[in-house]
Amino acid sequence: MKTETRPQEPTGPPPGEATAEAPEGPSPIGRSIWLAVTAVVIGQSMVLLDTTIVNVALDGISNALGASTSSIQWVATSYLLTLAVVIPLSGWASERLGTRRLWLIALVIFIAGSVLCGASWELGPLIAFRVLQGIGGGLISPVAMSIIAQQAGPQRLGRVMAVAGIPVLLMPVLGPLVGGAIVDQVSWRWIFYINVPIGVVAFWMAARVLNAPPRTGPSRVRLDLRGLVLLAPGLAAVLYGLSETQSEGGLGSSEVWPPLAGGAVLMALFVLHSSRLRQPRHSRQIRQALVDVKLFRRGAFSAAAASIFLVGGALLGASLIIPLYYQQGRGESPLSAGLLIAPQGVGSAMAMRFAGKFTDRVGGGPVASVGLLACTVASVPLAFVDQDTPYWWLIAVLFARGIGFGASLMPITSVVYKIVQPAEIPRATSIVTVLQQLGGALGTALLAVILQNRLAHTGGPKSGTAYAQTFTCSIALTFIALLATLCLTYATRRKREPSG
Repeated sequence: MKTETRPQEPTGPPPGEATAEAPEGPSPIGRSIWLAVTAVVIGQSMVLLDTTIVNVALDGISNALGASTSSIQWVATSYLLTLAVVIPLSGWASERLGTRRLWLIALVIFIAGSVLCGASWELGPLIAFRVLQGIGGGLISPVAMSIIAQQAGPQRLGRVMAVAGIPVLLMPVLGPLVGGAIVDQVSWRWIFYINVPIGVVAFWMAARVLNAPPRTGPSRVRLDLRGLVLLAPGLAAVLYGLSETQSEGGLGSSEVWPPLAGGAVLMALFVLHSSRLRQPRHSRQIRQALVDVKLFRRGAFSAAAASIFLVGGALLGASLIIPLYYQQGRGESPLSAGLLIAPQGVGSAMAMRFAGKFTDRVGGGPVASVGLLACTVASVPLAFVDQDTPYWWLIAVLFARGIGFGASLMPITSVVYKIVQPAEIPRATSIVTVLQQLGGALGTALLAVILQNRLAHTGGPKSGTAYAQTFTCSIALTFIALLATLCLTYATRRKREPSG
């Protein structure tokens, strides 16, 4: 299996020896590492910003191109489904091409897709170019995490992840603000053109500062075509079904459950295929599953994966409800709603720096548990919101909630990269990214359905009761995620205990 490692900075245990995260003493972070991480963060921020900007601009695009409301949704849906197809390929592609080369290729694809999207003259070409954009975007996020893990090494991973994770929490806040301003003041086309200067800077920096270490793994890794045929459409069908719950009347709709059920079956078949995959005796090529489900045999990895899935659901699900409360329940404009939500992003950014330092000292599990406990407690006031809840109080609550989330997601992710060996990083990254996508989609769909149901039974959006009850469910999701991180802490500590 091909992989990239930094020979002078080993990032894992000796061959054949999997380990759990172990607290290590602080290790200095050199200038070269920070430059490499900065280059990657700029490229990743471009993709995250694009995702949130486009959703704000759909109405303007619909009016400009004369497209119906149902048709214009495919501008977002086509991108989402392309991500589902491409993300599982990122591990194999990283091993074949190397993370540096793949990163540069992904940036070029995304920039080209952005230019073509901005120049689109009809809805059909725009959807096609969004697919091209999705190919680049689907590679950028997982490859970014692989590069960061390889550059940082285990002793610096928590602190570096803390910086690299800031865009993940800030872009959902900044996206609507930037998107609203562009659509109002310039043109919807610039929501795509804005990616060009950002992407060019990211490419220029990456080409200069990212190293291409010598490969130490096998020279030929065969693409798991059978796994691709099962997993890619299965994951796409599940994400499509979840995305349609908001417009088709919930999880029980006849338009929703067939893709969900079919996708679940295909993904189950993929797991069966992956677990039974064997290396042929007489072959120069290496056979390996598209996503290595055998990693789940390690208790600490399974606990980390479950935590990532649940935290993604709790974080992204609530990110849907809070803007709707401000806009529908309180009558605020998208710009005002974005400004009112901004304190949550500020709290997250402030917390991540300290969370990274503690992660390197005591491990990601305990830090994430404390963060989610703080987030759960800070979210309790949201279960009592109404039409008269003071804005200053909501700002304080969201700021405290952001601190909790800022101390949660990246510490859990750092656990994954301390558990796996360097050669396993690309495929572990694919698993992490897929789980975040599925968790976020499921959390968003679940809370959207609950909100629709409560709005229909509590007097509409102006009553405030529907949002309070939905926030209660969001708090429950956060608490479940907390339980998962406690299990993660137990699993990693048990792994470190001597066997007598």
